[in-house]
Amino acid sequence: MKNLKPKTPGQRGTSIISFKKFLTEEKPFKKLTRGFRRGTGRNKDGRITVRHKGGGHKRRFREIDFIFNKIGIPAKIETIEYDPNRSGFISLVCYVDGERRYILTPQGMKVGDNFMVGENAPIKIGNRLPLKKIPVGTFVYNIEVKPKGGGKLVRSGGSFAEVQGIDAGYALIKMPSTEVRKLHENCFATIGSVSNPENKLVQYGKAGRSRWRGIRPTVRGNAMNPVDHPHGGGEGRQGRGRRRAVSMWGKSTGKGHKTRRAKKYSNFLIVSRRKVGKKKA
Repeated sequence: MKNLKPKTPGQRGTSIISFKKFLTEEKPFKKLTRGFRRGTGRNKDGRITVRHKGGGHKRRFREIDFIFNKIGIPAKIETIEYDPNRSGFISLVCYVDGERRYILTPQGMKVGDNFMVGENAPIKIGNRLPLKKIPVGTFVYNIEVKPKGGGKLVRSGGSFAEVQGIDAGYALIKMPSTEVRKLHENCFATIGSVSNPENKLVQYGKAGRSRWRGIRPTVRGNAMNPVDHPHGGGEGRQGRGRRRAVSMWGKSTGKGHKTRRAKKYSNFLIVSRRKVGKKKA
């Protein structure tokens, strides 16, 4: 992490990641890239359905392998690269049979390191195994929700989950949010944590850097008119005029407010709900 000296007003309070220490390649592998339409927060009619999105720099999409269907075939890391579409680094890997794919780079692995996917793979960083084969207390990431469904959980930079046990065909996983949930023991997961843990320490420093990333400004509700927001209106600076904070549509936004559906199909998989607030452990 590098904190910039405020030589210009836009650099005041700005911090960036020193990518040169980690990356080995500047341009992506062309065969595994394609163009795509970025999410602009609008539906097919052009109406805004998700606020605070739009603009941003043009990007190329890197096709990342989340399925890992080359079972038992060793692979070697060839490059470590930046991906503008995600917070962790990616790596171009070459399998023994000559095929190349992109994967999420595990923290601590470097160019030339090997990994393997399979039930009998050794317990080491980068290898991918079923949850029933991974010892209790091991950190994992890129976890499947359903067997052979591809990695869906714990994929952002620096994140990891912890295996806490196996019970009645399910593995108990402590998620980064502190939630403990059950996943089928045959679901695959990669040992280790996602690279680029410094991602959460970045300070944009100016509004322009947010716009480069496609993030539009957020306006406070009490700065609006009553017709636009329940918190709006009043002469001068006013409180919100109600006991609990609500969204633009009147839904509660208070701390600790539960938004999960009471009858969601996967409720039985949650062993312990996530902890909210400063005392999260």
